[in-house]
Amino acid sequence: MRFANKTDIFFDLDHTLWDFERNSALTFETIFLKHQIDVNLKEFLKHYVPINQEYWVLYREEKIGHQELRYKRLKDSFDSVPFAIDDTTIDLISEEYIRFLPTFNHLFEGAMEVLEYLSGKYKLHIITNGFQEVQNGKLRNANIEHFFTTVTNSEMAGVKKPNPEIFEFALNLANAKKQSSLMIGDSFEADIEGALNIGLDAVFFNESKLDITKTIPQVYHLTELKNML
Repeated sequence: MRFANKTDIFFDLDHTLWDFERNSALTFETIFLKHQIDVNLKEFLKHYVPINQEYWVLYREEKIGHQELRYKRLKDSFDSVPFAIDDTTIDLISEEYIRFLPTFNHLFEGAMEVLEYLSGKYKLHIITNGFQEVQNGKLRNANIEHFFTTVTNSEMAGVKKPNPEIFEFALNLANAKKQSSLMIGDSFEADIEGALNIGLDAVFFNESKLDITKTIPQVYHLTELKNML
C-alpha cells in the first residue's frame, strides 16, 4: 500500500474514468449520420482531438468562454478537413454534441472494478472542469453516480483546475482534510500539479504512457490503484 491514512479520494472524470475520446467519436458519428454530413469521421477526429485539447487549455486558463470553446473547436476542425459548413449548422452540431455526448457511457477498462473496490474503503469524490449538466449526465448514464459523495465542477467553484480554489472548494464540500485526501487524474498540469501545489497528494493516470521526468506516483491502468490504496 503506497498511501496510508487516506479517507477521501478525488477523481477527475473525463479521460480518467469516463472514456472521453471513445464516447466523443460515437457522438460525432451519430450527428454526422443524422444530418448527412459527408465528412470522413476518422479524418475529422484526427484534427478535432488536438484542436479540442488546445481550446480546453485556453478555457482552463480563462482566455475563452464556453460558448467560444464550443464553436471554435468545431469551426477549426471542419476548416482543417476541409469541409464548408455554415455557422448555423455549427451551432446546431455544438448543441447536439453537448446533448448526445452524455448518452454514451463507455468507461476506461477497470474503472467499475476499481470504484467498487475503493468505495468500500474510502469516500469518493469528483473534481471536474466540465460543464455541470453534461458531467452529471455522464455519471448518471454510466451508472457510477452512486459511488461519489460529492461532485465539484468548475461552474460551482467559479474557477477551473489547476486553480487552487477549486481544490479547496472540493475539500470543503467533502469535509475532507488535505493530508487524508488523494487526487487521481490524467492531466499532469490540471490534476497533478494543481493538487500538489496545495499540498494534496496525487496519482497520475498515465494511460497514454507519456514520458514524465518528475517522480510522481503513476498508473497506466486503473486497476493498478488497488495496489496503492
